Amino acid sequence: MASAVKRTALRLGMIPADGIGKEVLPAAQRVLEALGSAIPKTTFIPLKAGWEEFNKNGKALPDETVKILKEECDAAMFGSVSSPSHKVEGYSSPIVALRKHLDLYANVRPVSSVPIPGQYSPAQCDMVIVRENTECLYIKKEEIKTREDGSKIALATRQITSTASTRIGKMAFEIALRRGKEREQAKKDGKKVWWNDIPKVTIVHKSNVLSVTDGLFRESVRAVKDGNERYDGIKMEEQLVDSMVYRMFREPEIFDVAVAPNLYGDIISDGAAALVGSLGLVPSINAGDNFIMGEPVHGSAPDIEGQNIANPIASIRSAALLLSSLGYVEPASRINAAVDAVLAEGQYLTPDLGGKATTSDVTDAILKRL
Repeated sequence: MASAVKRTALRLGMIPADGIGKEVLPAAQRVLEALGSAIPKTTFIPLKAGWEEFNKNGKALPDETVKILKEECDAAMFGSVSSPSHKVEGYSSPIVALRKHLDLYANVRPVSSVPIPGQYSPAQCDMVIVRENTECLYIKKEEIKTREDGSKIALATRQITSTASTRIGKMAFEIALRRGKEREQAKKDGKKVWWNDIPKVTIVHKSNVLSVTDGLFRESVRAVKDGNERYDGIKMEEQLVDSMVYRMFREPEIFDVAVAPNLYGDIISDGAAALVGSLGLVPSINAGDNFIMGEPVHGSAPDIEGQNIANPIASIRSAALLLSSLGYVEPASRINAAVDAVLAEGQYLTPDLGGKATTSDVTDAILKRL
């Protein structure tokens, strides 16, 4: 993950893209601005990408956006993207392309319980899903062939490499190591910590069927721990992806850090959002060794676009996660504490959580607690 560097200024690329991204990303920006001197002086640089941009100018990810991100930005925030469910000539997802251009090989998604009075009693859950971000089926090598009898066959190439699997495995073990230290410190400080187990990494795969591709992923991640004394205090387990889904919903409290190939990680992290009440609560970062981009887990939600009812919390928490990853842990903690307070109070909840509050209401309530 990009290392923490002391800065006198911070330049953030802001890519709202499509749908509710244009509503939740400004909410995250307002919260970051409210931190004042707690973070370096921050310049927000608006950038274009998305389905709407493709329809206007023929390119979902303009070259200028990539150039500015690489040459002028320290990090970035992404809103949400709409992608057609059918093939459109010349279109490909800009978020997938950005991950490749910036080598953002990990998608890190924390999923934590926050009780909401009178609305939702979440499962006891405090886990991080670490998703490999650059390969698997998402390399998008697909083709259709016509057989002699006229029937068609669709083929997709799935790519798993030892290089990508090893580095995502290392990130998962580093996150588990850090989380273990944070829990130990919390206990020393007298704080209530429900997680009593040692740090743990669960490798998610389906190598009983896909013995070559998933087999390589499994072996590569296991090799990160094997023989490395740094990770001696971390437990390592495995779950077949179907069993992972079942146990995640039945016993979410048993998981700490889960690491998975791209497709499995995408599915289980979206599913895990149901454990805490809504996709509108779950943040993520796309991380590499030299760049980080925050991204709420939810989609573009065109059915509620422009109605000021989208939940901004996933975007706001993504901004906090981005700050923490850049080394600004205290201001990130302040953001999360403010969000937790608003949720625990239960007065300002958007419709996805059973409430009637607007995007603006929730953002204002969080700002007051900062």
